[in-house]
Amino acid sequence: MWHGIVKYGVIAGLVVGGAMVLSFWSTGGQMPHGALGMAIGYASMLVAFSAVFVGIKRQRDVAGGGVIRFWPAFGIGLAISFIASLFYVAAWELVQATIVQDFAGSYAASVVAAERAKGADPAAVAALVAEMEAFKVQYADPTFRLPMTFAEIFPVGVLVSLVSALVLRNPRVLPARS
Repeated sequence: MWHGIVKYGVIAGLVVGGAMVLSFWSTGGQMPHGALGMAIGYASMLVAFSAVFVGIKRQRDVAGGGVIRFWPAFGIGLAISFIASLFYVAAWELVQATIVQDFAGSYAASVVAAERAKGADPAAVAALVAEMEAFKVQYADPTFRLPMTFAEIFPVGVLVSLVSALVLRNPRVLPARS
């Protein structure tokens, strides 16, 4: 069981981490902020977390004789998701150290520019600038940045694990081939 968890966790991690590195490298470190950036990021997460479904199904079909209960399936999914999330955090640290280098500054500038474009009053913009300056200081601290990065991806893995466990506990769904 542990071999499969590590195997599928590493596969998912390499997919999501590789997608992140490739997307930032191919755009010269200028991944879009906002809805488009989130769509690209979460789509790559869902593709990577297909390994959760495959890992649970493999455990059900090979070790479980075609049957798996919800809690063991959910646990396997969470473990795979945890490993993949660690790879995601490591990939982000690599991207930030080599390609992006000033994510917090770029992000803060885009948030302020978006508020100005909406026509926000100067007092609100000044308050936002102060908030973004505080964010840049916090983001420079790894004890803030690393858990924050982990929290971007792990809830997606929890959701995929939950759905996969619910679906695959039924042995009639994608039954094992004999």
